[in-house]
Amino acid sequence: LNLACGDVEGRLNALFSRVQAIQKKTGQFDLLLCVGEFFGTTPEAEAEWQEYKTREKKAPIHTFILGAASQETLKNFPSIDGCELAENITYLGRRGVFTGVSGLQIVYVSGREALQEPAPAHCFTSKDLSALVAPLTSSSKFRGVDILLTSQWPRGVWHYANNPEVNTKLCGSSSVASLAEKLRPRYHFAALEGAHYERLPYRNHVVLQENAQHVSRFIALAPVNNPAKKKYLYAFNIIPMKVMDPSELVKQPQDVTENPYRLSLSFLLSVKEPPHQFFFDLSTKQGGGPWGRGRKRQTGREGREQQHDGDGHHRGQPKQPRRHPQPSGPCWFCLASPQVEKHLVFSIGTHCYLALAKGGLTPRHVLILPIGHYQSVVELSSEVVEEMEKYKAALRSFYRSKGERCVLFERNYKSQHLQLQVVPVPLDRCITEDIKDAFTVHAQEQQMELMEIPQHTDLKQIAPPGTPYFYVELDSGEKLFYRIQKHFPLQFGREVLASEAVLNIPTRADWRECKQSREEEEESCKLMRDDFQPYDFAWDA
Repeated sequence: LNLACGDVEGRLNALFSRVQAIQKKTGQFDLLLCVGEFFGTTPEAEAEWQEYKTREKKAPIHTFILGAASQETLKNFPSIDGCELAENITYLGRRGVFTGVSGLQIVYVSGREALQEPAPAHCFTSKDLSALVAPLTSSSKFRGVDILLTSQWPRGVWHYANNPEVNTKLCGSSSVASLAEKLRPRYHFAALEGAHYERLPYRNHVVLQENAQHVSRFIALAPVNNPAKKKYLYAFNIIPMKVMDPSELVKQPQDVTENPYRLSLSFLLSVKEPPHQFFFDLSTKQGGGPWGRGRKRQTGREGREQQHDGDGHHRGQPKQPRRHPQPSGPCWFCLASPQVEKHLVFSIGTHCYLALAKGGLTPRHVLILPIGHYQSVVELSSEVVEEMEKYKAALRSFYRSKGERCVLFERNYKSQHLQLQVVPVPLDRCITEDIKDAFTVHAQEQQMELMEIPQHTDLKQIAPPGTPYFYVELDSGEKLFYRIQKHFPLQFGREVLASEAVLNIPTRADWRECKQSREEEEESCKLMRDDFQPYDFAWDA
């Protein structure tokens, strides 16, 4: 087990306290690899460093750091390439290869790409990188390296994948991108951009044209103790490439993408044309109870409208719109369906609506549902996704006003219509990390392994339409994903949240044990509609 860390910027006590806490919980790690700026420039940072330099304090793990990425921090590094700076803290050097006792091969490059000649001492040039690559790739047996450490991001690493929260026009080095393409690292860590970004794994071969090779994973880490609480530590387990079985090494994960450094038009995704949607009016000002006058309109590609009475009869004969995929049988959640329980609905937008969950875990347990018939999130058109995100944001604000955080989950298995469950958890009940641990532990008990995926990942890249899966989204933005193989406990999401570790209401794990009468449901829905109204963007639409 190893740890990687982003810019420390002199916050040594904060970093090592966190590492000690993690090791106490999970056991000892072998190495801590620090990318980006290790040293800070403030008096406080320099005072902390003196405590380690004079051996008054000791790093709790073997720590390997990169060199300066700015002129201001150069003074902390001797002129020689690589040395021990303090007990358990080793400077790797400006560039080179480090091989651990287990055979793990780590290639590293300190600093930033030089924009001028001669290059400043905290910068590297393309010649430096060529000198590093040549001896490694000269052998016909070269397959790649285990780990690549750079302070700068590789330019364009986000191609074909989830977008990072950085200015991509200014971010990254083309030379580092070229280095990554040539070295084919299994893990590539970088920092300096103040952001956490876990890119989907990418291929190092062209399918059907080249022999299969291992995938690469790029992880950028945020600064230690950053105010936004972005991830700055990353734990990973890696077996050295040279001792791995070749067939195991080249296994391709389900969410693998094309190589971002080999741009190809063949990977461009087609954009689906939006289907027609239904619009309902919830305004009680117009009379007719929570459904207004029961009026709805249907719009198609042509932008034409059809007026319908509440009983579904047409007024006028406009051009027929393209038909939306229809459910194979009666659907309880299509808003145009006679089966839908409209008395539970409390907000209706253009493409989505909100309803109280039947037999909810808590009084404010909500469902976000598409108005049209879609089976899962990965089948949604862009307009529906956009409005669903607006509803998520509105609900998060609403729950915060109640002293709650929310957990979202979807089970795309033995379900006909997408139901995105939103369950509030009191802020003083448990922290997000506890909720994440609860899902992970319950999954392990069921012999399932939940995978953490990057925050801005498009699920379509991991689970093409038709793929059964379970998906969790936490208020921190962290996402957990499990591709369902054969059997899956239908109440899994509720069971985790009802457990002692989270809400501690185990008797409410099954919705059928929580049913209310029709009158109680109507009253609950009215309360929820009134309570949510200040946050409901659809109210004035």
